Amino acid sequence: MADLMRYAGKAEGRVQGVGFRMFVQQNAIDLGVTGWVRNMEDGTVDMEIQGSEDKLTALEAAIRKGNYFINVKAFSLDAIPVVDGETTFKIRY
Repeated sequence: MADLMRYAGKAEGRVQGVGFRMFVQQNAIDLGVTGWVRNMEDGTVDMEIQGSEDKLTALEAAIRKGNYFINVKAFSLDAIPVVDGETTFKIRY
C-alpha cells in the first residue's frame, strides 16, 4: 500500500451553493481518497483529504479546475497527521 498523506485544505471563490462539496466528495470517492468537506460561515469550504500522493495530486487538480458552476479562486493545502483507519469521504454539516 502506498504511503498515506493527509492535508487540511481551504477553498475560496464560488464554492458554496454550487454543489462544490458533492463535487469534491465524488472526485474523492472516484480516486479512493478519504476525508471530509464542509462549508464554513465565511463562505469558504474546509476539507481534510487523505490518500497516496498521486491520488491527492489528482484531487487537487480537479478541485482547482472546478466546473461550469464552481470557480475556485484560492486553494491551500497544509500537511497534517494521517488518521488511521479512515475508510470514507463525508460531507460534514
